[in-house]
Amino acid sequence: MNDWISIISNVGFPVAITLYLLIRIEAKLEMLTRSIGDLAATIKLIKQ
Repeated sequence: MNDWISIISNVGFPVAITLYLLIRIEAKLEMLTRSIGDLAATIKLIKQ
């Protein structure tokens, strides 16, 4: 918690919120990338 307070006081509230959201979204983007890859592989198998 002290780390977040330090970040907010050093770089400002908007930057701290942006970093927080980017960290949270990163895992979801990785899952989405894997899902798209799986979907492409499945479509390739169906076309054969």
